[in-house]
Amino acid sequence: MSEPLFAAGIGQLLDRMRKGDVSAEEVTRACLGRIEAVDGRVRAFLRVDAEGALAQARAVDRRRAGGEDPGPLGGVPVAIKDIIGSRGQKTTCGSRILEPYEPVYDATAVERLRAAGAVIIGKTNLDEFAMGSSTEHSAFGPTRNPWDLERVPGGSSGGSAAAVAALEVPCALGTDTGGSVRQPAAFTGTVGLKPTYGRVSRYGLVAFASSLDQIGTFTRTVEDAARLLAVIAGPDPRDMTSALRETADYVTASERGVKGVKIGLPREYYPEGLDPEVASATERAKEALSRAGAELVPVSLPHTEYAIATYYILATAEASSNLARFDGVRYGLRSGDGAELRSMYLATRAAGFGEEVKRRIMLGTYVLSAGYYDAYYVKAQRVRALIRNDFEQAFERCDLLAVPTTPTAAFRIGEKTDDPLAMYLSDIFTVTANLAGVPGLSVPCGFTSAGLPLGCQLLGRFFDEEALFAAARVIEDSVAKEGSRREPALA
Repeated sequence: MSEPLFAAGIGQLLDRMRKGDVSAEEVTRACLGRIEAVDGRVRAFLRVDAEGALAQARAVDRRRAGGEDPGPLGGVPVAIKDIIGSRGQKTTCGSRILEPYEPVYDATAVERLRAAGAVIIGKTNLDEFAMGSSTEHSAFGPTRNPWDLERVPGGSSGGSAAAVAALEVPCALGTDTGGSVRQPAAFTGTVGLKPTYGRVSRYGLVAFASSLDQIGTFTRTVEDAARLLAVIAGPDPRDMTSALRETADYVTASERGVKGVKIGLPREYYPEGLDPEVASATERAKEALSRAGAELVPVSLPHTEYAIATYYILATAEASSNLARFDGVRYGLRSGDGAELRSMYLATRAAGFGEEVKRRIMLGTYVLSAGYYDAYYVKAQRVRALIRNDFEQAFERCDLLAVPTTPTAAFRIGEKTDDPLAMYLSDIFTVTANLAGVPGLSVPCGFTSAGLPLGCQLLGRFFDEEALFAAARVIEDSVAKEGSRREPALA
């Protein structure tokens, strides 16, 4: 029996549409049907724009029928994390405070998807303002992991990860501030890419922590991740942090193998207490790289132990500044009778922000306050420089790093919501890449005995996403040969 359209990847869909076997409208209807069938249980989407998606798909079909090239993603459905602005669709950031907000312009990444012929199918759930590791902190309810509906899909981009894992869409955009693409990718058995800071424009992304945020991708294969990055990456004059770097042929790079490549194994990412199943899966990934001709070399990132503390000082400080704009005056929710400005501010923020967002705003305001700025914020910036220097020194000895993505497989819903520190530690292996600005990719590398996905994380030099794709492809091929690739058991 042939594979259903909704289960096909980007490359397969493009091939079939270009041959005329199927239309973009048929592909879009297949994905919409899958969403209708399973999303009531997964809750990956906050909003699905069925009418708009079908109109976009028909436009692609008309262009193709007229002999035009509709673009490198012509007719491919894409989901967008609801913190990335999209014209004509609400962008809530998973928060009550932005529930009525509808942007009048597209984020650059969305604009580039549209220009490439992609079909924007809807907006996905997230931890409020991308602050969380489980997608339980959404004002609109949690998203569930398609592999086990009693477990989290990771966060904060859990909706996008779950949508791809549940075969609702072939690809999705997320954002990664401390691991929010790579961690949910590992939890859901998808390929999650956080590009180098500056590789993808942040214009139109609602800021959480501006020096850490980066738009990333979820796909089912490494090749599809390469295809998607090629579309959304590149300089943008509207984003002053966008790097003046042109994109590469990422798909070709993913096929070049790893012969002669030096892959570093930082001892700080392989602690004695590492979950045995995580350690075993990562070990198999390393063995696959070695068999393919890579040289495995020990390295050290000595300041890794300070990464979580550093991250939660800097990220909350930036959040405190960025979220000050949500005051009930210009857009979004307004509470109170409006008789007095201060009372309106207080009423709006009390009603609009969730507990985790309030916690981080208070932490950030504290570390930026008089008497504590030097003791916390300045010191954290110095440690951040040391962490970045660790990576630079490690990359003098190797070409990329291979480490676990997460310390465990997906945990149960509610398991860590009452212990914020335990939740924060879910990102222990991912926050360093954001602090340093280097690219990172999580690729599926096996399963636990309970059938939950695990991911291997690859970290590369600045703007060397090509090396990540090449190594990830080797791991992906090895997993496929072992016959251990599975799909979520959703009817």
